[in-house]
Order: sequence, then C-alpha cells, then structure tokens
Amino acid sequence: MLDSTDLKLLAALQENATATAQELSERLNLSASQIGRRRQRLEETGHVMGYHAHLSPTHLGLDVQAFVQVAMTGHTSDNAGQFEQLIERTPEVVSLWTLTGDADYMLRVYCKSLAALNSLVHEVFLPHASVARVQTKIVMKQLKKDTGLPVA
Repeated sequence: MLDSTDLKLLAALQENATATAQELSERLNLSASQIGRRRQRLEETGHVMGYHAHLSPTHLGLDVQAFVQVAMTGHTSDNAGQFEQLIERTPEVVSLWTLTGDADYMLRVYCKSLAALNSLVHEVFLPHASVARVQTKIVMKQLKKDTGLPVA
C-alpha cells in the first residue's frame, strides 16, 4: 500500500532519477535515511523498475520517428514468437505493443533517415514470413514529449 509520501517520492524520482537522498529529503521533508528506506522498498516491490537516461534522438542523428502497424499472416503462437524475436534483434524498434483491430502490432521506431526507414520496412519487416501487411505513419512533429506516469 502506497501512502502520500510514497507517491510524492515516486513523482520526484520520475522527475529526476539522479536526485540524491539528501535532495529528496529536503523536497519531501523527511530524513535522508527515511528516503533511502522508502526508495529501496519501492524498488524491491517493483514500483520502481529501474533508472535510465533519456537521450536526444536528434543529437544521435535519429531524425525520423515513425509508428509502424503490422498485421500478421496468421494468429498462431509460433508466428507471434518469431515476430517478437525479430523485434528483439531490431534496435530501431524502441517500443512494441499488441493491438486490437486491423493491425496486430504497433511499433515505435527511430531511424537516421527516410531511406533507413524504407530499408527497415522493406528489408526487415515485409520479408518476414509471419508479416502480412505493414503500414507506416511518419511523425511530423512530436507535440508532447514523453512524460512520466500520472502519479496521484
């Protein structure tokens, strides 16, 4: 069970995962040792799944962001497993979701160029035996940056 202090701590960590226990203690009006214990408990219970750096795609030369919808040739566990293995080996794919509706999967990809995206679709996804159809949506402008989860 999370109390209001836990929720405040989660929000603070989501905002700045590198904040020290001392900085968090000043923000939440708790001792650094209390912050440390709460943080450890939240990590152990799986509320905090890890920490990472949020990198700039543009600074890394990844100028094309796209969403790719994939429809499968058949809905078998074998097809799904083979496709998901392909995705695990494809670094351009940063997120993968299963969907209801016309497409079976939604992929979020980053590529260096439109040519690289074209190559990814035509040389990696479409030749795969389990893929029936691919539809690509190129992001023109991301109006809201990726944010943390709503912590209430």
